[in-house]
Amino acid sequence: MSTQLPVIQPGRPREGQRPLFEKIGIVGLGLIGGSLALKARELWPGALVIGVDNKDVLETAMRMHAIDVAAEDLIVLAEADLVILAAPVKQNIALLAELDDNVRQPAVVTDTGSTKRDIVAAAGLLPPRFTFIGGHPLAGAAHGGLEYARPDLFAGRPWLLTPASAPNDGAQDPKSPPGARGYQPGDAAALDKLTDFTRALGAEPRLIDAVAHDRLLAFLSHLPQLTVSALMHVVGDAVGREGLTLSGRGLADTTRLASSPPDIWTDIAATNADEIGAALDRLIALLQDLRRDLPDGRRLADVFTDAARWRATLTK
Repeated sequence: MSTQLPVIQPGRPREGQRPLFEKIGIVGLGLIGGSLALKARELWPGALVIGVDNKDVLETAMRMHAIDVAAEDLIVLAEADLVILAAPVKQNIALLAELDDNVRQPAVVTDTGSTKRDIVAAAGLLPPRFTFIGGHPLAGAAHGGLEYARPDLFAGRPWLLTPASAPNDGAQDPKSPPGARGYQPGDAAALDKLTDFTRALGAEPRLIDAVAHDRLLAFLSHLPQLTVSALMHVVGDAVGREGLTLSGRGLADTTRLASSPPDIWTDIAATNADEIGAALDRLIALLQDLRRDLPDGRRLADVFTDAARWRATLTK
């Protein structure tokens, strides 16, 4: 592959169903962005899938035939009608401010980040030609990175959508920054179109408020990740390499998430610190209860019984 970017993938048959979006720009080709690209190219050969990332990642994406156009600069998104920000959370927020200078036409803008309040608030400053709808596919794997991307990653998984505005918001929310974008007549149509897009990817789209999203995900995703990583850290430091050779499958199964990359999670923690902090406080309080109860075991029995009941609900 040439070292000069942007690079256009050699031609391929343009058949299949009519694309919902003609030019799909994906900024960040990790596990989520790469899987999105693979599935979009599979579903809509007539669409153009544009990837933006660093040169090494783009070369891999082109070898995998995940994208049609590769570039390191956002200017390649000039004609995109859908822009998907699939970088870490803080980077996605920073990228919003660059869209006006690089995307010339009206476009739907979404993201794939695990926190929503900060990016929804930042999206309020986008020019009216952009419609921002926050997105969060609840799909993933123990390992991140483009090499683990696959087109079926989203099959049967929820995809949470958090629109930046709603018809009853009025022209301008008094809490929004000056000049923030209010509700636009085309927003409902854009939401319908993005909903159809996520459903076509195999996901199950659901609408949720950004505040409710961050509170819910603090317990469903962020607390488990921090807990598992902390657990693996404590156990590894305590028993060392030789000690870990004696562990059973239980420890490996319990700590599967401990392989997650830290750069993504530092952004998540920073942008949802209040909700994650409250979730951690509840866990710490329960662990302290169990610590005090060790000689007696009554609290332990209650916790184990409740945990088994909730686990059965989770795995139904």
